[in-house]
Amino acid sequence: MKPDSDRLDAIGRAHLRDPRDASHRMHRYEAAREFTGLLQWFWIPVWSVPPGQEAPQKVLQYPNSLIVVAQDYARFYGVVSGLSTTTLSGDGWAVGVACAPSAGFLLTGAPMAAYTDRAVDVGEVLGDAGRILTDRVRTAMADDPADPTAHAGAVAAFGDALRPYLPVDDEGELVNRLVRFVESRSDVTRVAQVCEEFGLAERALQRLVHRRIGLTPKWLIQRRRLQEAAERLRTSGTSLAEVATALGYADQPHFSRDFSAVTGMTPREFASLHAR
Repeated sequence: MKPDSDRLDAIGRAHLRDPRDASHRMHRYEAAREFTGLLQWFWIPVWSVPPGQEAPQKVLQYPNSLIVVAQDYARFYGVVSGLSTTTLSGDGWAVGVACAPSAGFLLTGAPMAAYTDRAVDVGEVLGDAGRILTDRVRTAMADDPADPTAHAGAVAAFGDALRPYLPVDDEGELVNRLVRFVESRSDVTRVAQVCEEFGLAERALQRLVHRRIGLTPKWLIQRRRLQEAAERLRTSGTSLAEVATALGYADQPHFSRDFSAVTGMTPREFASLHAR
């Protein structure tokens, strides 16, 4: 199993990590090819936070359900519509998998709107397989959570638990393609463009995204724009007006309102933090 170097930038742009934060080391691995369409990547943070301190981790989550196993919990997460925040403390580790957009419905057997902004015990979704998964991951990670061999064992446990959900159904493949289209095209700023690309009426598109992801086509577009904005503000050195224009906003105040409402920081504050 090799670390996934090609995806780091794409994943990293969603993680609004404070540049002063040295609380953890993040290991990432691409899912094996046999899971294409069902699983995307694994991430394994190993952290050590000084006593009395905390390290909040803020993420503009992709439209993926997640399964995360740690020492003291094992959960299935629906998509978080706003800013996802996990606060690290003490010493610890977690092993998570980002499922493809198709996967949540396959794993739960229910429309994903029921899980939006929610997490449940993994056993509620996977049954006995979830409990076996949890035990295997904790056993693999027990001796040295930074050891790549431990990571390989944990990833293999996820594979065994989730392989029975293959193959991905036709509707799942469609929603995967739809999300890839939105995420890869900065010029897509209107739901009508998605409808035209996939030959879907707007109402049919809304039902599909609501059922398989739990949110709306408009949310997919806004989330990609905010992730791209966060990346540009950290790396490009361009003005806020130029970022707003590049992302298709009518004006800078509209962009600033969208960014601030979700991240809790103005674009200027965010850019200044990372400039330091």
